[in-house]
Amino acid sequence: MKSIQVGSAVGRSGEKVSGFIDVPRGVDPETRIPVTVVTGRRDGPVLALVAGIHGSEPSPIVATQRVRRELDAEELSGVVIIVHIANLPSFTHRTIYRGPWDQKNLNRVFPGKLDGTASERIAQAITTHVIDQCEYLVDIHSGDGNEALRPYAYWNKLGLDDRVDTIAREMALAFGLEHIVIDRGRPSDLGASLFCANTAHVRGKPAVTTEAGAVGVPTEEMVALNVRGAFRVMRYLGMLPGPKEMVEHPRWIEPSQVLMSPETGTWHAAVVPDQHVEAGDLLGRLTDYFGDPIAEVRSPLAGIVTYVVVSPSMGKGEPVAMVGHIADQ
Repeated sequence: MKSIQVGSAVGRSGEKVSGFIDVPRGVDPETRIPVTVVTGRRDGPVLALVAGIHGSEPSPIVATQRVRRELDAEELSGVVIIVHIANLPSFTHRTIYRGPWDQKNLNRVFPGKLDGTASERIAQAITTHVIDQCEYLVDIHSGDGNEALRPYAYWNKLGLDDRVDTIAREMALAFGLEHIVIDRGRPSDLGASLFCANTAHVRGKPAVTTEAGAVGVPTEEMVALNVRGAFRVMRYLGMLPGPKEMVEHPRWIEPSQVLMSPETGTWHAAVVPDQHVEAGDLLGRLTDYFGDPIAEVRSPLAGIVTYVVVSPSMGKGEPVAMVGHIADQ
């Protein structure tokens, strides 16, 4: 089996090796990315599992620790690269959405810049060490520290390569989340791919983004759901023995829309995840800091609430909720 090196972790046949990708100091402090390389004794695909793109999404982070513990290299065909915490500054500083030093969203700056700010340098390191070396990728997310969320996945349907789109669809079904958002709007520019999974996708590597977990709390149910999903994808790719499991009755979501706050103030949610809403239904109200009304946010379409912000703090232009229409398929 070919040896793969990710940062200081040098893969060895039949072993799990952990280490760090060092991100050097730039205009802001240096950081590290904890990674594990699990190498099977037989040839097979190279799969990357990425957690912690947003530091206050702990369900995937705890899940990848469990995957590392439970994955048997002797049974594995191929290589699994595990990024345990992509955004260590956000994780250690407990920040939502953005990095603490540059106030940038890591999942909006891929493929990154070697001479950029911390988030851009992290993105560049992940692109170089992980995405460029893998053949398939799962970017595992959950509701951020302020978001209540029902589990769902994104199928990135770019239309650039039918093979990549088709395998990405199968990977979404294999992961096991019944609700799958069809996303046709991600950028196709290699130099401005923005999102982690999309960066793999535009490079010809099927990728899927998953969302399972909420409000920054790694419940056992959501951690286990992410662990099962990772192993299901490995079996789908033929990396582990056992039957392939696919979602039999997926609920495809298209169109979908993320609603943004029109002003800065105090947010009062009026819905919960998985709630059905009609076009025009109230999603929540925004007040000033005294409690006087500023604005209402209403759903632009009929569908289900995939996530909603449940913390009162709200800035202008920040997301408040996402609504998706269950397509007839």
